[in-house]
Amino acid sequence: MQSQVLAPPRPGRGSRALTRERWVDGRVGLAWSLLVLNVLTFVPEQSVLPIPSAVGKAITQGALPLAIVAALSVNRKIVVRPNLFLCLVSLLVIEAIVTALQAQYLRSTGYRTFRLAEFTFALWLLSPFWGRRDLLLVRWHLKAMLVVLGSVVLGVLGPMHGMYSGRLAGALWPIPPTQVAHYAAVTIGLFVVLWLCGQRSGKVTLAVFVAVGTILVLTRTRTALVGLTAGILVAGLSLIVAKARVRRMFAAVAAVVTAVIVTLSSYITTFLLRGEDQQELTGLSGRTGFWGPLLAFPRTRFQEIFGFGLSNDSFGGLPIDSNWFTSYNEQGLFGVAVCAAMVVFLFVTAYFQPRGVQRALALFLVTYCLIASFTEVGFTSASTYLLDLTLAASLLVPFSTGGRPASE
Repeated sequence: MQSQVLAPPRPGRGSRALTRERWVDGRVGLAWSLLVLNVLTFVPEQSVLPIPSAVGKAITQGALPLAIVAALSVNRKIVVRPNLFLCLVSLLVIEAIVTALQAQYLRSTGYRTFRLAEFTFALWLLSPFWGRRDLLLVRWHLKAMLVVLGSVVLGVLGPMHGMYSGRLAGALWPIPPTQVAHYAAVTIGLFVVLWLCGQRSGKVTLAVFVAVGTILVLTRTRTALVGLTAGILVAGLSLIVAKARVRRMFAAVAAVVTAVIVTLSSYITTFLLRGEDQQELTGLSGRTGFWGPLLAFPRTRFQEIFGFGLSNDSFGGLPIDSNWFTSYNEQGLFGVAVCAAMVVFLFVTAYFQPRGVQRALALFLVTYCLIASFTEVGFTSASTYLLDLTLAASLLVPFSTGGRPASE
């Protein structure tokens, strides 16, 4: 009897389980990467390749149903992990459906509403993989970001040199400078926080910081720089008591920043101004000029509460460039309240989490998204910002007991 109890497992059984686990993780990563592809902006005027606009949009939009298929392949029984964050996102979907029935442009609004519903469904399907100790979704998010940034670097070698109005943009796959800056800032922030927690080596982090930091600087995007700085500061403060490495880094950075400001203050000011005068700077590059008319635009009581329906994030033919004003325009006061609830929920949840890498990563992502939300859009639509917030929410749940969802 004792020999039977202590008998080793059958040969090959452990290797088959490991192979299956890797296969499942790979499909989860594929689904997440397809979601990243889906939210890529396609600007055909910037491309060095003769990609028709219809083809480019078909590639990005076609990635969403493929992501759902990949997610269903590892979650066939559609098992979901209950969480308040995705419930709030689902509220936006329900509200968008109700508003779409009252929209002036039913076809375009209906399509964007259906896309948001698909996107949210894909996020629910991946929810059983939240709370992984191996940071599965974070690793795949970083891989996707590095691939996108790699395409930006390759575009520099093209005839347009990847520059758009003096700012680095994607040329191989046409991506505007602001979105390139977003990917660069998030990549740098995640690597730095992982290094602070001992999850990445110093050499790799330094290489990423220099290479991706160069991309970020060349985009000349102030919001991303401010968001990155604030995000790392908040994440670092959450670790400063427990990590001596964080305390040393803060001291070193303070000394370097002081020296740089003293010696290069005029150059930094010129760089950040981007040729704008004081009025343009305080007006956020002209963004605030039509926020007033947007608020003053006549609305019915229904439109004031629930908005006009999902659109192309513009007003009067011009981009709104603010998540909060876009939310009010498209989903009314209800949408603004839900967006605020999403951010508050993530901050409050992070406050009650133990110190560690998951909490620090989540705080970085939420802080960055909050700052960027004043000059960028995306909380109420299928976007990179919604992916970032979902990634933060996935880090703030208890560790899962196993590597696979119950459906496997």
